[in-house]
Amino acid sequence: MEHSPVTTNPLIIMMINMTVVFIVLVVLMYLIKLIHIVDPTKPKAEPAQEADDEPLVAVKSTSAPAPAPAPVIEEGISPEVIAAISAAISAYGFSGQIKAVSIVNHENTAWRASARFNPLHRK
Repeated sequence: MEHSPVTTNPLIIMMINMTVVFIVLVVLMYLIKLIHIVDPTKPKAEPAQEADDEPLVAVKSTSAPAPAPAPVIEEGISPEVIAAISAAISAYGFSGQIKAVSIVNHENTAWRASARFNPLHRK
């Protein structure tokens, strides 16, 4: 009993393979949608409060929010350096307010010693 291919036409083989791939992709798409619907990690909806708890008229708060404290700038740090540090931190993704910036003394660190013993030479 000899096994022979159904077809040797490359276009038909390509169409069969592409059909199988797209069917698998569509099945995966619906599986992902099903996972989003049945997601156990999704936060549960809070139960609705009774109508008696909610005020009928909006009440304006009488106390103003406390103003943010002014940043403390140490002597010897230029505003350009503060701006550069702030830009680098915000580019990294930190969205809070920077409380303080200070210069750390790196006189006796391994990096400083390495820079002294292995200087970069320009050619």
